[in-house]
Amino acid sequence: MSVNTFSNEADMEKASVHALISGRVQGVGFRMWTKKTAERYSVSGWVKNKRDGTVEAVFEGDKKRVELILEWCRQGPRFADVKNVDVTWANYTGRFKGFDITYAG
Repeated sequence: MSVNTFSNEADMEKASVHALISGRVQGVGFRMWTKKTAERYSVSGWVKNKRDGTVEAVFEGDKKRVELILEWCRQGPRFADVKNVDVTWANYTGRFKGFDITYAG
């Protein structure tokens, strides 16, 4: 789906989501590809590995674009085997400037 199909940014509904991704999601480039995908969709936030083997992320931006990155997370990069994506929707805060890979456990 092309990102360019969206209307004027002022008309877009904003959203924030916390995602916890489980399965074979560490050691397969999940964080790097999540960052690249978030940047492609102009979604801000962060992603990090957790000690329990899951990947945690927060995505903010246009709701349609946030939904697109969640859809991508359900597949992940080539060598990932995603079992579940637990999603919690929240109010948009606008606190993120760009998308970061976080290394805190």
